[in-house]
Amino acid sequence: MGERSDIVYLDYAAATPMSDGVLKAMAPFAQSIFYNPSALYSGARDAKSALEQARARVARTIGARPSEIIFTAGGTESANLAIHGVMSAFPEGELVVSAIEHDAVLKPAQARNARIIGVDAAGRVQLEALKQAITDSTVLISIMYANNEVGTVQPIDEVVGLVAEERARRRVSGNTMPLYVHTDACQAPLYLDINIARLGVDLMTLNGGKLFGPKQSGILFHKTGVRIEPHIRGGGQEYGLRSGTENVGACVGFAQALSDAVEQRAEAVAKVRKLADMLRTSLETVDKTCIFNGHPRLRLPNTVHVTFPGHDNERMLFSLDDQGVFAAAGSACSASNDEPSHVLRAMGVSDEDARASLRFSMSSRTTEQEIKRAVKSLAIALKA
Repeated sequence: MGERSDIVYLDYAAATPMSDGVLKAMAPFAQSIFYNPSALYSGARDAKSALEQARARVARTIGARPSEIIFTAGGTESANLAIHGVMSAFPEGELVVSAIEHDAVLKPAQARNARIIGVDAAGRVQLEALKQAITDSTVLISIMYANNEVGTVQPIDEVVGLVAEERARRRVSGNTMPLYVHTDACQAPLYLDINIARLGVDLMTLNGGKLFGPKQSGILFHKTGVRIEPHIRGGGQEYGLRSGTENVGACVGFAQALSDAVEQRAEAVAKVRKLADMLRTSLETVDKTCIFNGHPRLRLPNTVHVTFPGHDNERMLFSLDDQGVFAAAGSACSASNDEPSHVLRAMGVSDEDARASLRFSMSSRTTEQEIKRAVKSLAIALKA
């Protein structure tokens, strides 16, 4: 499948190929500098130096300190470390998350008896509901930066503002329970600002497999002073918060991919926005009854999520696949689940319409010709 040249790939929200720059950066660590960075001899010191240079590069890219970067094996581990780490440090504390989080957040949150807050029809967190959900015992709020299914961007600045007000109230009342904000930002780096100072969050999850870096690479940004307990124990790597011999090549590749994403963001946004507009206009000509999901403006520029009433998304995907077009029905991590999307349900979309919905996600590598071919293939799929 990887050798086929006739594929139109429109599922970049699920996975991205590694860029040439990332592959080049990682190459020395496959065979030449393969040493365990915790060893003492010179080769190992070279590996350790490369690891710390990668950490410093990630920190510079997001405006953090190197000591605030914890390398993980992807976004799922990062999110689990954030949630279980904080809740283990404060077992008496309470957790609040949104209803449209990725399962990497929802599943550990449910294990911690989290309060789940709703979203509006566009997929935006209801701030009043969030305000009502915060109690004197709330220690962590986890709200994703941009939804991986419909692309809606969340009001993180307003969430952080609410938290600042609550912190001020607690100082006056003598409540010593801290209150942290975590955001799953895995879909953000290619298209949105991920500077920590501007976001104002305390914990942030990033995933290399979503930004042309290696799969099973990622970080948890962990603001200085935020208390978390490790959930993988062993040799004490990553400041004692994530034990296990570091995958130096993956860390170097992640750092390269993240830096490239930020440097190339403006150009990428302009290109994918044009392609997404082209796709939406074309889809409306193919099916005048189609319904676009997510916020019309506050959304990732590369994501088009659309419902084709009366159709079955599984049948459409198989037809598209037969024609060499790869798209998705929602989160790839939940693709084997027969249940309709929990994101669409939270937005008030009926189960019938949820099962008639597709997600198309592009990147700067996508071409206008590919969009045209995908639309032609979809027209055939809708008639099948």
